[in-house]
Order: sequence, then C-alpha cells, then structure tokens
Amino acid sequence: MKRTLLALSLLSALALSVHASSGDRADDFNRCVWSCQSRTCQSDVSLPLSLRLTRWTCVDDCKYGCMHLITDHAIQQNAPVQQYYGKWPFWRFAGMQEPASVLFSVLNFVAHAAGARKIRARVPDGHPMKKYYLGFAYASMNAWVWSSVFHTRDLPTTEKLDYFSAALAILYGLYYTVIRLFHLYPVGRSRLTSTSPNPKSRILAAWTAVCACVFLSHISYLTLLPRFDYTYNIIYNLVVGMAHNLLWLCYSLPARFSIIHRYPGRPKTYRPAHASKPALFALLTTAATGLELFDFPPWGRIIDAHSLWHLATVPIAVIWYDFLVDDASDEGWKAPRL
Repeated sequence: MKRTLLALSLLSALALSVHASSGDRADDFNRCVWSCQSRTCQSDVSLPLSLRLTRWTCVDDCKYGCMHLITDHAIQQNAPVQQYYGKWPFWRFAGMQEPASVLFSVLNFVAHAAGARKIRARVPDGHPMKKYYLGFAYASMNAWVWSSVFHTRDLPTTEKLDYFSAALAILYGLYYTVIRLFHLYPVGRSRLTSTSPNPKSRILAAWTAVCACVFLSHISYLTLLPRFDYTYNIIYNLVVGMAHNLLWLCYSLPARFSIIHRYPGRPKTYRPAHASKPALFALLTTAATGLELFDFPPWGRIIDAHSLWHLATVPIAVIWYDFLVDDASDEGWKAPRL
C-alpha cells in the first residue's frame, strides 16, 4: 500500500534521486545528442502525436535515440549498461518513458479503489474509523495516479506531484494509525461504540494540526529550495513509514509485550486471529522494498527492480484492506454489556 508499503518513496526515491549519471555524462552520448540536434532539430520537426501529448521535444527524442544506440553497442560488446539522467534505458510505449511502472502503478490504483469499495460496503457507516480508512484509500489512489503520470513522463512538475502525493499517503497512514491504536477517534451515538463523551478530542485536534503542519512544512521545504533535497525526502519517508510499521507491529504483539489496547470493548489481553496480519504486512513491505536495494538493468529494457517493487505492492494492498475490514468488524468495537 502506499503508506509504508510504500515505506514508500523511501528507497524508490533513492533509485530516482540521481539526475546526472555516467551515461549522460559520457562524451560519446553528448556527441551523439549534439549531432542529432544539429541534423534534425534546426527545422520544424513534427513528432508523433503520442510524443507531443506526453511533452517530448526534438531534443528529448535525440537523447532517447542516442541512449538506445549506445546501449545497443554496449550489449554487443558485453559492456555494462549505463544509466541516463538517473534512469535505466527503457523502451518507451505511446510516449510513456517507463511503461511497466505505469502499468503497475495503475494496478495499485485499482487495488486501492477496490479496497475503498470494500470498506464502504462492509464497514458500518457508524463505525468511528470508517472515514479515516476511506481517507487513506483516497490518499493512496491519488498517489498512484501521480506515480503513473510521473513514470509516463519524468518532468520537474510530475516529479514533485509524485513525491508530494506519496508523502501525503505515507503521512496519512501514520495519522490514522495513531487515531486507531490510541482510540482518539470521535465517539458518537452508535451501536458499535459507547455513548460517553470522548476525553481525547483535544488530543485528536492537536494530532491533526501536527500532521497538517508537518506535511505543509515538508512540501514547502522541498519546493522553496533551489535544488530538490532527495536525501531529506528519503529520510522523511523512511522515518514516517517506520513509525507506522512499528505501531502496527505493537498491535500484533501478545498483550504482555505490547503497549496497545486493541479494542475499547475488550480487555487488553484480547487478541483476535487477524492480529497477526499487520506483522505479515510489515514483513512483506520490507521484502518488497528490498527490491530497490538490488537494482539491475531492465530485462528487455522493460522490467527493472523499481517496476517490480510497484508490482509487489499490489497484493500487499489487498491484504491490508482485508485486515482493515476484519479489524473494523471485530466484536471488540461493541460496548461491553453491563
């Protein structure tokens, strides 16, 4: 999911953080691009419609052609394949720079949309966490939309929209996690919860204000700097994502080891069968993120480790929404009978 499953942008941002690579600094590449520009870009050149729609220019097209020309030569000579502008050489499709990552981002969007439908259908309207779970689903769907746009065309604007929307989804994951695990949600008249006033409403308001300030400060810092601070962006996502995972691991632990009181209507020792799912989620997200550590040139110039990471998060999202529904449906939400 796009929260930590994301631990999100974290290592994926690392894979994209270097905007000058050995390939685009090489003399043969720059000579090729200069020659192509001189030969084809001096007059009005009409690129195919798909390229114009995705904002390719003649110079961009020259860079793309030279990149693959040099990569062809490297493969023939059994030489290492180089990265260009922080990316491996990919075959484009319909103007998309990384079509596999676009496809897998769309699949993630579908997984979160299906999760939202599941929550709307199976979690009662009066449940105090329903609106927060839906908020997470919508934030994640937004993040995967911009991920697909960014992988279609890597531009300064699409890069920021991708990183900022991912940061929002990850932070929102931590936001609703604290509300859920420490029972900060508003309590109204519902058959699921008690009718006593919630003494934690001020804490909820303060937590909401803190998260809003953190996000606004995060995007302001990255926007106002003359150069995008990729290292800080990685640290931000790593810290927020780890905090999210650690809290849910506490949920999974046996009561004697955990600080979490899982359900308001049950004793602290109550541990339902689905309590182990967050631990599985943390394990799977860690394993999926490990794909970013073992980067490799793309198979067939289509599939690389980053795109596989996107693919791996699809079933993880499905598992997580199943858990959220199980958690919201547990009898422990009902007020104890007197």
